[in-house]
Amino acid sequence: MPNEIPVTVTVAPGVRQAAMRFIMLTVLIDMVSIGLIIPVLPALVGTFTGGSQTDQALWTGAVAFTFGIANFFGSPIIGALSDQYGRRPVLLVGFCGLGLGFFVTGLATALWMLIVVRLFSGAMQSNIAVANAYVADITPPEERAKRFGMLGAMFGLGFILGPSMGGLLGHFSLHLPFFAAGALAIVNLLYGYFVLPESLPLDRRKPFRWRAANPVASLAALGQLRGVGRLVAVIACAGLAQFVLHTSWVLYTTFKFGWGPMENGLSLFAVGVSSALVQGLLLGRLLKRFGAKRLALIGLASSTLSFFAFGAVTEGWMMYVVIVLGFLGGTAAAAIQSLISGAADASSQGQTMGAVSSVNSMAAVIAPLIGAPLLGMVSNLPKGDWRLGAPFYFCATLQLCALLLAWTHFRKQRNSRLPLHAATGSDGVRV
Repeated sequence: MPNEIPVTVTVAPGVRQAAMRFIMLTVLIDMVSIGLIIPVLPALVGTFTGGSQTDQALWTGAVAFTFGIANFFGSPIIGALSDQYGRRPVLLVGFCGLGLGFFVTGLATALWMLIVVRLFSGAMQSNIAVANAYVADITPPEERAKRFGMLGAMFGLGFILGPSMGGLLGHFSLHLPFFAAGALAIVNLLYGYFVLPESLPLDRRKPFRWRAANPVASLAALGQLRGVGRLVAVIACAGLAQFVLHTSWVLYTTFKFGWGPMENGLSLFAVGVSSALVQGLLLGRLLKRFGAKRLALIGLASSTLSFFAFGAVTEGWMMYVVIVLGFLGGTAAAAIQSLISGAADASSQGQTMGAVSSVNSMAAVIAPLIGAPLLGMVSNLPKGDWRLGAPFYFCATLQLCALLLAWTHFRKQRNSRLPLHAATGSDGVRV
């Protein structure tokens, strides 16, 4: 069966370990460069909208929408290309495009320029899907959840360094973080060019086919993998909630608490610390204790409560309390991703991870169309009003739907007695 095909590459274990260290550093640099712009992008949009909070919210959503729609169509194509040509060249092209996009964004003098360059950046931002496929290439199925968690820790660490640096630089100039992010992307390109080994051997390459690489076909193929089923909908709901949070956080805290780039950078720093600690230090132990399926349910339940609390708090310091108490929410994504990766064969990891990325990209497309209007509707309410949390109440509802879908899916699997391989944690414990 597909999920029983060996996935380790025919290179020495020491080389595989070196490759894993490299890809972790690659993701870290990538996320730092992306995190740099988060605290300042809404403010930069605001410089082109004449000072109206409602217009600022709507146009920030439009900028995020253009990035997401390009990434939605680009991710499965990029993932399938990496199945044919290898992970290394595709990653390097992605770094190049990312760096160019940041530099042009920093030079933008009009709103239309910002929208065009974010469209280009979304199409070129292939790094995450290919990095996940890279890890799947060099990792046996029983260890993938732990290693996806290690990548998640790099995401968290990137969001420790990136937003805090972006908030500090943005305090002096709204354009400075974009130039810093572009420089980091170029550093990543050079580092990858001279150090990164290829993870996909020639005998496991798969010819590129446009029919299979389009988003609709790749999503259909993802849903047909044995043992996946409703997990596609789980990813969609949870991803949409996360992207509504991403597109709403800075404007929400600005409207509700009067925060600026510095305060937003510090709050995202706290989110990153929580994520890095959970996924870098605790995930392996939690997987052994609960297994991938049960941990996914715990993470989704924690996220549901956290989103509701984010919207309901009335003081800025309370956001930090919710971040700390909701730390288990960071475990769900790695657990679910490992289950899906384990259901795909070794020659299709790029396409599979591209399809997963495409689901998230679709969420990134839809999120601004929901989060921005919700914020726009309540933007004129006084600071501290609980109704300003409307986007987060919507997120809590989505996470609750994801939790129910995952629970019914796992229950159906158990009742039908599917193979236990994809239902175990890193130590083989059934969930």
